Amino acid sequence: THEELCRFIARESESVVVSVGYRLAPEHKYPAAYEDCLNATLHFLQHLQHYGVDPARVTVCGDSAGGNLAAAVSQTLAGRSDLPRLRAQILIYPGLQALDFNLPSYQQNRGVPLLFRERAAFYILQYLNGNAAKLEEVLEGSHVPVDIKLKYKKWVSPD
Repeated sequence: THEELCRFIARESESVVVSVGYRLAPEHKYPAAYEDCLNATLHFLQHLQHYGVDPARVTVCGDSAGGNLAAAVSQTLAGRSDLPRLRAQILIYPGLQALDFNLPSYQQNRGVPLLFRERAAFYILQYLNGNAAKLEEVLEGSHVPVDIKLKYKKWVSPD
């Protein structure tokens, strides 16, 4: 789905672009997509000379669920001293939190196409376990224990 865009980015930026065809939910639940992206990135970083890539200029990028995967791969590789350090991560409307679907951004954009609030929660459930039976609980916020909400309130709250 992204081949034309990747070719455009490669041509315009004079860069090597690697697009990972990771396994998709609901047929492939977490962590399949993450493992695919991590393994592809590890392979690429370990063989940069084969691709003629400057180790100081490697960036990961993703949009939507791919933005989540790019962020997760970046975090995983952040402490690795045996690999070239990633220069940057580019996250385009990434899905980064599923603790609270009642935050202002979800409320303000709940009816904005393409990714309605309910649809975002549905897709996250598909990704995690392939089953959206608990959709109402997730939208209400009852899927997260109170102690976890308190622990992450500094980062995930309307304040």
